[in-house]
Amino acid sequence: MTTAEYKALAAQYGSPLYLFDEAVLADRVAAARQILGPAVKLCYSIKANPFILPAMARLLDRIEVCSPGELIVCEMQKLPMQQVVFSGVNKTRPDVDRALADKVGVFTAESPLHLRHISDAAQVAGVTVPVLLRLSSGNQFGMDEETLTKLVHDQAAYPGTELVGIHYFSGTQKKKPAVIEKELARLGQFCQSLADEHGFAVQRLEYGPGLGVDYFGKDGGVEGELELLRQIAPALQALAAHYELTVEMGRWFAARCGSFVTAVADVKHSAGVNYAILDGGIHQLNYYGQTMAMQLPPILHLPVQGTAAPARAPGKGETDGWTLCGSLCTVADVLVRQAQFEQPLQMGDLLVFGCCGAYSMTEAPALFLTRELPAVLLRRQNGEICLLRQHISPAFLNCGAENC
Repeated sequence: MTTAEYKALAAQYGSPLYLFDEAVLADRVAAARQILGPAVKLCYSIKANPFILPAMARLLDRIEVCSPGELIVCEMQKLPMQQVVFSGVNKTRPDVDRALADKVGVFTAESPLHLRHISDAAQVAGVTVPVLLRLSSGNQFGMDEETLTKLVHDQAAYPGTELVGIHYFSGTQKKKPAVIEKELARLGQFCQSLADEHGFAVQRLEYGPGLGVDYFGKDGGVEGELELLRQIAPALQALAAHYELTVEMGRWFAARCGSFVTAVADVKHSAGVNYAILDGGIHQLNYYGQTMAMQLPPILHLPVQGTAAPARAPGKGETDGWTLCGSLCTVADVLVRQAQFEQPLQMGDLLVFGCCGAYSMTEAPALFLTRELPAVLLRRQNGEICLLRQHISPAFLNCGAENC
C-alpha cells in the first residue's frame, strides 16, 4: 500500500479503519505450506479475525469454530461446512444440533458432557459423527489423559459418534522450539499408548502450536517467525508420517495482513509531554495483552503535508517524543509512549499501525464509551478494495429497552 492509497481510503471511508490484505495472507499460507510440506494440513482459527474468513477458507484446508456465533458467521459466508472443526469449551445441545444440521466436518469434545450431547443429537438425526477428543494441557480446556482414555474405553456408550483422534492446543505466543517439540513428543507418546495399551488407533491429530508473532521487532520480524516454523517442521512432519496431522493457527496466519489507520484529532503539550489524541484507541487496537504503551509497534506517519516515515523509539538522551492516546476517557488509553517521528504531529495527520490483523478488531474492548466501531476494508489480491463494514455506532447495544 502506498501513502496515497492510505490517504485516499481514509478520505473515502473515514478514520479509524481496519484494512486487511488478502495478498499478505496468501503469501503467509504459501510460506507455511512450503516449509511444512504436503503431508501437513492447515487450519485457520476464526477467532483471530472473522473478517478474513472467506479468503482463509479458500487458502486453507480447515476452519476452526469456537462458538455458536462463529458458526453463524460461517453460515452467513456460505462456507463449505465440511471444512469446519466445531470446537469450543461450552457446547450446549442446541449448539450441537445446529452444527449437526450444518453438516460440519468434525466435532471436538472437551468433556464427557460434550460427547453425550453429540451422541444424543447424532442418534436423533440418524447419522454417525466424527469426534476429536480434546486433551488438556492443565487448564479448563479439554480432558486429562485419564478421563480421555476412559471415554475411549466407553465409546460404545456413545452411539452415533466415531472417535477419530485428538485435539490439542496449550497456549499462544510461543517462541521457543523446544517447548513445542516437547508437546509434540507428548502427543506422539500418548497416541502410541492409546494404541498399545487400549487398542485405540488415533487417525487424526488437530494440533495448535501457538507460534509467536513478533509485534515489536525484537525476535527477527517476519523471518524470525518463519524460522521458528522451520525449526519445528521436522517434529511436525514426523507425526504426519503416522497420523493425519492438521496444524491449527490463527494469530500466526492473520497478524501481518492487517493495518489500522487512525487520524490525529488533537495535539498538545502538557507538563513536559507531547500528546497526540487519536480518533482510535485501545478499544480498537490490541497487541497481545496489556503491553501496548510500553512497546513500539510498526507505525507509519502520513503527514498532511510532507514525507511519510516510520516511527522509531527515542535514542539515548532524547526526550521530545510523542505519547499517542486514544479517544477514551480513561488514563489507560495510551497506545504508545515516547514515539519519535521525523516531523511533528499535526491535526489531520494519519498514523498507520501495522501487524494488527489478529484479534484487535474483536479482542479490544470495543463497546467501552459507546464509540463508533471502525470501518473494515479488505484489499483483494487484484488490488480491489471491498467495504466489509461501515462505521457503526454500538449505542443500540449499550442502551436498555425504552419501556423497562
